[in-house]
Amino acid sequence: MASTKDWFETVEEAQHRAKKRLPRSVYLALVAGTEKGLTANDNVAAFDELAWRPHVADLAAKRETATTVMGQEMSMPVLISPTGVQAVHPDGEVAVARAAAAEDVAMGLSSFASKPVEEVGAAHSKLFFQMYWVGSRETILARAERARAAGAKGLIMTLDWSFASRRDWGSPPIPEKIDVKNALKFAPEVLRKPRWLATYLRTGAIPELSVPNLALDGQEPPNFFGAYGEWMGTALPRWEDVAWLREQWGGPFMLKGVTRVDDARRAVDAGVSAISVSTHGGNNLDSTPGAIRSLPGIVDAVGDQVEVVMDGGVRRGADVVKAMALGAKAVMIGRAYLWGMAAGGERGVQNVLSILRSGIDEALLGLGKSSVHDLTREDVIVPPGFTRD
Repeated sequence: MASTKDWFETVEEAQHRAKKRLPRSVYLALVAGTEKGLTANDNVAAFDELAWRPHVADLAAKRETATTVMGQEMSMPVLISPTGVQAVHPDGEVAVARAAAAEDVAMGLSSFASKPVEEVGAAHSKLFFQMYWVGSRETILARAERARAAGAKGLIMTLDWSFASRRDWGSPPIPEKIDVKNALKFAPEVLRKPRWLATYLRTGAIPELSVPNLALDGQEPPNFFGAYGEWMGTALPRWEDVAWLREQWGGPFMLKGVTRVDDARRAVDAGVSAISVSTHGGNNLDSTPGAIRSLPGIVDAVGDQVEVVMDGGVRRGADVVKAMALGAKAVMIGRAYLWGMAAGGERGVQNVLSILRSGIDEALLGLGKSSVHDLTREDVIVPPGFTRD
């Protein structure tokens, strides 16, 4: 299907449309990484170093892409990664949830999301709720229970966001709230993007900078900086905290942000169900290798004990298949679906998922595989020095 005004054929094209449509500050917030952006760039570039070993005959006429992650059956091995404060479209995470439901993939919802977990849970049943270690144990558990009541089937604990005051590479200033002063400040770049502005004007909404999922018992939701301040004021988590929360939750539990084998083993000891090999999209400690480089060592160490997924740099269905060939159970996507939402709202997110689905099928065909579960490391050529253990 050729690209049209309402449809695009690649994630790269979705990014291009997002850049054209979004105000400069909003777009830069989507692509920023920490410091020089070395990790953010390597997340993407590392996939290009992996080459295929395709077959040419006896290829499978039909290919199976379905899998299960943390107890949730999905039509393909792609999950929506939790991302905070989505100002690219007024429907935010609810639009993402509807698209994920339509394509039958699970969704991670950030505790820093712009939409309440109750609204998102009503739009999609295959929901995982993501949390940082923010506040007291009692507060953290209360937020988890709120998510459970809203339908969350699993918990994602993110520990790979440790930088305190360093500005992200390329990141714009973020206002505390959209008041008259800030409206005037950002007006020049917003007025240059009338289609984005019109999308909000039609709903009567303004970009939401509050964090509703951190509020409990009718509290006023904090804004992003209030939530960030609470996180900064919380004592850093220890492995016993991870084990405590996992035990209290009692259901599927993913630890997100692992890049080291020793941390992976400690996560297994803490009782987690799954690990996400992730660099927080290049928004943690810059010069950390791209996530796909750390994946094989972690799979070798703990892949027979927990589900291992990978998050970072996925732009094509072929990237999904490469990650699975190196042992991932599935991948998580972040920027890709945000670009899709910027380009076309809910339909744009579904468009991105459709692109990935087609790419997965095409790669399986070329490799002669009838299922994503048949992939092995023999299907890719890993150059010397690629992995980082």
